[in-house]
Amino acid sequence: MDLQSGKRTRLTDFRDPAPRLTGLKKQLIKYKRSDGVELSGTLYLPPGYKEGTRLPAVVWAYPREYTDSRVAGQVRGSANSFTYFRGPSHLFFLTQGYVVLDGAEMPIIGDPQTVNDTFVRQLTDSARAAIDKLSELGVADPNRVGVGGHSYGAFMTANLLAHTDLFAAGIARSGAYNRTLTPFGFQNERRTLWEAPSSYINMSPFMFANKINEPILLIHGEADNNSGTFPIQSERLFSALQGFGATSRLVILPYESHGYSSRESVLHVIAEMLEWFDQYVKNRK
Repeated sequence: MDLQSGKRTRLTDFRDPAPRLTGLKKQLIKYKRSDGVELSGTLYLPPGYKEGTRLPAVVWAYPREYTDSRVAGQVRGSANSFTYFRGPSHLFFLTQGYVVLDGAEMPIIGDPQTVNDTFVRQLTDSARAAIDKLSELGVADPNRVGVGGHSYGAFMTANLLAHTDLFAAGIARSGAYNRTLTPFGFQNERRTLWEAPSSYINMSPFMFANKINEPILLIHGEADNNSGTFPIQSERLFSALQGFGATSRLVILPYESHGYSSRESVLHVIAEMLEWFDQYVKNRK
């Protein structure tokens, strides 16, 4: 600004990279699970959303461990930040008429030494609370909700499909599903397989492949070098699902590591995700 004339001159020109999605609605929602733990997530409504309309929904999450429920219940994120669509983002579901609950809190709370002993129960309670909240707000059809996640979020997805009937279908990207293949610990688990064999087995959706009766899409980078999420994890789960006649699909991305970076891979993943949920969530019979 010129201090003498008061004239203002624009120095930057940051244009909206996705103008077709400018009309989306974004808000931070808060809710509680059955044990009273405070949860939150960022709710996105597609452009042109009409109040009171129940749409198919996507819950995208990543579990985290905590020792204190008060810390776990702290609000994260902001509804005032600019929304970016990067890589194979699940936010592209907004372009297809879905409601998206992003960053839905899935806290696992307890003593660091034994917190995972209640992993499945706490995960289930958090997922149920999220769906109940979406239904209460009147924005989602509770019978048409898909769940997805990347890495530990993929592990979460497979567990939710194995142990609940809350979701219509799932998308699991670059996950680990058999914890006996990570015997010396994983995520924040401090015990080895030999110290806590029951927890390793009960947390492994591979061990419950016979109970996964909802369609699941598995995506993995062929060159994944992340500790514990080598491609064999998805390959073996897919083989087990095939053995039980489950509805499943495995997509292996050539030359990709734990994340996906090439244009071809990004577009391929987005197309796979949209087609999968369109068939098994949006148009669920």
